[in-house]
Amino acid sequence: QVQLVESGGGLVQAGGSLRLSCSASGSIISTNVMGWYRQAPGKQRELVATITSGASTNYADSVKGRFTISRDNAKNTVYLQMNSLEPEDTAVYYCNLRMIFSNYWGQGTQVTVSS
Repeated sequence: QVQLVESGGGLVQAGGSLRLSCSASGSIISTNVMGWYRQAPGKQRELVATITSGASTNYADSVKGRFTISRDNAKNTVYLQMNSLEPEDTAVYYCNLRMIFSNYWGQGTQVTVSS
């Protein structure tokens, strides 16, 4: 079994920054993909960014140049540095861990950006 624990959400003014963290524990295969997704009220969950265990990254167009994903493989932890936040970034942010044959989600952390 795998558990994902997120932290770092909160309320911030437009133009501000937040850093999300997600720590994974349990039976984790070294080859995996970790990422962040978000879901705003009334909208579907969408990709924000992913990073492979080899450090290859992928970003949604809406966050390129503002958000940076990184990871510490020794700690099974993924980070999302969010800069120049906009009200449109307001959502519940979910951590995701994908391994061969399995997929896990965190409980979500709220990010609210005020204008």
